[in-house]
Amino acid sequence: MKDIHQELKEVVSSLKGHLVYQRDILLAEGAPISKSPESGVRSQEKKAQSSSLIPHPSSLIDSQLPTPNSQLPTPNSQLLLKLISDIGDCQRCKLGKTRTKLVFGVGNPDARIVFVGEGPGKDEDIQGEPFVGKAGQLLTDIISKGMKMRREEVYICNVVKCRPPENRNPEPDEVDACEGFLIKQLEVIKPEIVVALGTFAAQTLLKTDLPISELRGRFHDYKGIQVMPTFHPSYLLRNPEKKKETWEDIKMVLARSG
Repeated sequence: MKDIHQELKEVVSSLKGHLVYQRDILLAEGAPISKSPESGVRSQEKKAQSSSLIPHPSSLIDSQLPTPNSQLPTPNSQLLLKLISDIGDCQRCKLGKTRTKLVFGVGNPDARIVFVGEGPGKDEDIQGEPFVGKAGQLLTDIISKGMKMRREEVYICNVVKCRPPENRNPEPDEVDACEGFLIKQLEVIKPEIVVALGTFAAQTLLKTDLPISELRGRFHDYKGIQVMPTFHPSYLLRNPEKKKETWEDIKMVLARSG
């Protein structure tokens, strides 16, 4: 019997090959691509055309592949990979021109709990993964030390997938361009509970202008999913006295999900 890690590598390799095939089909629809032995490699013009339409799969899949407990990909993980492919080298808003890496999301594609933040910060923009800086470490501590869960058991993403310059709040047109992908992520994962981290994430999901101080402490409904707004980890770093209130929110999440 094959080692499960070897099987996973083979499946990932197959998925990459499939996305490369899809990319080539898209290019072929725009202009024929010669693949004869005599042609050798594609011309520089074709390379430029390829990079402008859709990135090489390794630039997204290697960092964004959902890996729940090192299991083989589930139907949900394949749907999320398809969504990553659909996003491509996104230029739907001006954030596409200033980002380093698109930050799609990470974690268990079948998670019962999803954490949604505002948008990537500097560390996230560099690494292509949400919540990996100081605020991310605090979130990991909340999950692992407080909730007694592994980070890989939940799913973590943001409202917008590209870093706003200087970590400013995303602007309305940027949210409009990106929110559909968050909606699709939640439709695929179908979590029991979403923890909205901070005012911006909570207001976006719940379509309200109320501040996080008035939203936290109770559940709200989002398309049949229970939403618990709570303080963003970066806010807790600046206001550690609010950690107690955040823990009260998290205890409610644990009680509802248990």
